[in-house]
This record gives sequence, C-alpha cells and structure tokens, in this order.
Amino acid sequence: MPDTPASRDAWLKARVALLAEEKAFTAARDSLAAKRRALPAYRVEKPYIFQSTEGPRPFAALFGGRSQLIVYHFMFGPGWQQGCKSCSFWADNFDGIIPHLNQRDVSLACVSSAPLEKLLAFRKRMGWDFDWVSSKGTTFNSDFGVSGGAGETLIYNFDKPHEDAGELPGISVFAKGNDGTILHTYSCYARGLDMLNAAYQFLDLTPKGRNEAGLPYPMSWVRHHDKYEGKNDD
Repeated sequence: MPDTPASRDAWLKARVALLAEEKAFTAARDSLAAKRRALPAYRVEKPYIFQSTEGPRPFAALFGGRSQLIVYHFMFGPGWQQGCKSCSFWADNFDGIIPHLNQRDVSLACVSSAPLEKLLAFRKRMGWDFDWVSSKGTTFNSDFGVSGGAGETLIYNFDKPHEDAGELPGISVFAKGNDGTILHTYSCYARGLDMLNAAYQFLDLTPKGRNEAGLPYPMSWVRHHDKYEGKNDD
C-alpha cells in the first residue's frame, strides 16, 4: 500500500498501464480455461457408494440428473469433531452459486470421509444447504489424492509426496455420458483452489490484499464464520 497519496493524473496513468496487464492476464486465463476443457478424460471404473440423507447413493446419483459434477474434497476426517476451518472458508461460497451452476448443467457436492451424522451436524451449525455426502467405507478420497492414512505415502497435487497426510483439500470434475459412463475430466489442489474463493478475490483488490505476511502461516487468521468477533475458536 502506498505511503503517500499521488495526484489523480499519476494514479490514472499507472492504472491504465496496469489495465493492459490485466487484459493480457484475462486473455491468458481464457486460453488456460480452454486448455483445461480440452484435457483428455478417463473412465471412473469403481462403483463408489456414498452415504447421504437419502441413504446409500451411487456416484451417478450425485450428478442430480445433470451431465457435469464438481466435487469439493472437504477436509473432515473420521475422528474429527468439526470440519476444517479453511475448507469452511471455501464452502461459505457454495450455496449462493449452486442455482446458477444448475442452470448450466452442473451439480456441486462436497465429499468427506467423516461419518454422515457428523457432516450433517456441522452443516446445520454452519447454516449450509449444499449436498454433502460421506465417502466412509470407500477409497474415493485416496483415489483422488486427498486422504492418506498412517504409514501411507500420498502423492498430493500430482507431484508432492506426503507421509501420513491425513486429510487434504481439492476439487475434482466429472462428466456423465448418455450411457451412464462417468469420466474424470479435471482435478486441482493447493493454490489451484484460489479460484473458488470469492472472498480472496475481493481481498486481492484491496490495498492491503490478503494481509497475510508475517502470520504463522497464510490462513492462520481464518475461523469458522461463527467464531469471529472474539468468540472462542475450538
């Protein structure tokens, strides 16, 4: 953030110069999105069954009658008493956009390895409505690189080995053909998830930005949204 104010003319000159870079970034982002859509896809062979409020649900049912599905891999381990605060920061973005995604033939669901009753209790506490299912008893989380048990080595973000990784965040995208075939089209992890967090995008526009320099780790300030304003963070 600048220490001293500039003239409006100086601001405008600098702003117009930055605009050229922003337009180049937008063009590069559009090109990258096209390459993402053009990735090859592979068939999901395993018959995953998830636990849901409707009882056991096969993977195809998560599509909700649509041909595309985005899964957010929400960090909530079997022995945890509440969901990850960082994943919750992301999940606060979901409910409002789901009707818009549905209009473009896309469903969104969260999947976690914790038992369903824990997921539902936490969802109620946080005031969310999005579809959230348990992958308990399946290999879904490990197959998509977001859960690694004790003594296991998990390859996270395609190239980073983690020992005893536990739970890690990510998103995966799937498409369903007319014959019911499910294809895995895309996954991303780590900083690739930034694009899903509207709050971070807004913060990036402000003079102080994310204001995370000097913190123990970048997201150490984040709380569950019902734990701000001096409330106990448990």
